[in-house]
Amino acid sequence: MTETNKTTNSESFEQSLVNDLAKEVLSEQRRNRRWGVFFKGLFALYLLSFFVVYLVKNTEMGSFSTDKHTAIVEISGVIAANTEARADYVVTGLRNAFEDENTQGVILRINSPGGSPVQAGYINTEVKRLREKYPDIPLYAVITDVCASGGYYIAVAADKIYANQASIVGSIGVVMSGFGFVDAIEKLGVERRLLHAGNSKGLLDPFQPLKQDEEIHIQGLLDEIHQQFIDVVKDGRGDKLIDDEKLFSGLIWSGTEGIKLGLVDELASAGQVARDVIGAEDIVDFTKRESYLDQFAKQMGAVLYQSMTEGFKLE
Repeated sequence: MTETNKTTNSESFEQSLVNDLAKEVLSEQRRNRRWGVFFKGLFALYLLSFFVVYLVKNTEMGSFSTDKHTAIVEISGVIAANTEARADYVVTGLRNAFEDENTQGVILRINSPGGSPVQAGYINTEVKRLREKYPDIPLYAVITDVCASGGYYIAVAADKIYANQASIVGSIGVVMSGFGFVDAIEKLGVERRLLHAGNSKGLLDPFQPLKQDEEIHIQGLLDEIHQQFIDVVKDGRGDKLIDDEKLFSGLIWSGTEGIKLGLVDELASAGQVARDVIGAEDIVDFTKRESYLDQFAKQMGAVLYQSMTEGFKLE
């Protein structure tokens, strides 16, 4: 074979190889585009399904009800600014319930061990305002398992309080708890270093001995809030309460005992109150809950935060 033929054959082989590689690259690009279109379509379908479920779950049922009904708003769990039992959510549900023209009465169904006195106070105040604004719509509190502390703070704003015989009610008091590790760090040989401006800025530091003047100050604060609680209960229950200071000692009672003490009016469930007291057996739930969109946004935010900060580490 001549040198010229060898050169020609080599060039042909290289050209063929380049062509094959180019075809493979183009084919791979087409596959990537097809998969890209597929996943984009799948993601779009997911978003569409998500928003359909969101709209169905979060549309107020009351807006579709044309019959006379009893409105219900749930307070479930700890009452705090970051829970579904927070004032913003409960107040929104109550306003929607009262504003619905087919609402014959409102039930505030409570199952809560208590929580923030501030959040409970917001709800109590709004219940009183709504009762005054809509005098023809009664509002009843119905206790299920527990209505203690901040839960009862809210309940006393109702026209009447109903409970089950085994419900837990009361705990009219205020508590602040913590730990002290003074002896522990001494035994371990740990030195506490705390720098602060302001004599009481290190108030109740768990690694330092409890100071008498700080204890007196905190106790005064707790007593003040406790008195506020007592005033709210007396204002809401009036002469229904028996004259006994143990009511405000922080003790809890059963629903049956609560009636004897004046903390509860009668024994009944939400269904019984709707049917026999309000006279509208159909119940429509106006409870505002965290939406699927909010949950999705939180999850997406957490994922984005994690992905953004994953590469930034100080070691």
